[in-house]
Amino acid sequence: MRSTEKSGGLFLCSKGGIAVPSKPKKPCAFSGCPNLTLDVYCEEHASLRQKQYDRYNRSPNHDKKYGNNWKRIRCLYVKKHPLCERCLKEGRITPVEEVHHIVPLSQGGTNKFSNLMSLCQSCHTKIHYEIGDRS
Repeated sequence: MRSTEKSGGLFLCSKGGIAVPSKPKKPCAFSGCPNLTLDVYCEEHASLRQKQYDRYNRSPNHDKKYGNNWKRIRCLYVKKHPLCERCLKEGRITPVEEVHHIVPLSQGGTNKFSNLMSLCQSCHTKIHYEIGDRS
C-alpha cells in the first residue's frame, strides 16, 4: 500500500520518491498560447485575463459598497466601541469585526452612531439569519 502526499498539483509517492502528476496539463485557453497548464490559463495569461475582467466586466465601484465616508464613520465608531456589543451583553469579551446598521441603509437607515452597533463576525451572521436576509 502506498501513502501519497499532495504537493503543488503533484502526488508524491513515498515508494521510490517518484512524483506523479494528479491530472494531465492542457493547453492555455488564451488564443494562440502554446503553454500547458493545470488551470484554464497559464500563469502569463491568468493575470492578463483578470485585468481585462476587472476593466471591462466589473462595475467601477465593485469594492466601494459604502464609500470613503463610511470608512471614516466606521473607524470612529470602532474606536468608541472596540468590543462586540452583543457579546458584552452576554458577558463575553470579543473584539469588533463588523459594524452593523440596525436599520439597513436600503430601508432608510442612516450612518448615525445611534443606528450602528459593533459586532464580531459570529454575532453579525446571527443577526442577519434572524432578520432573514441570509440563508
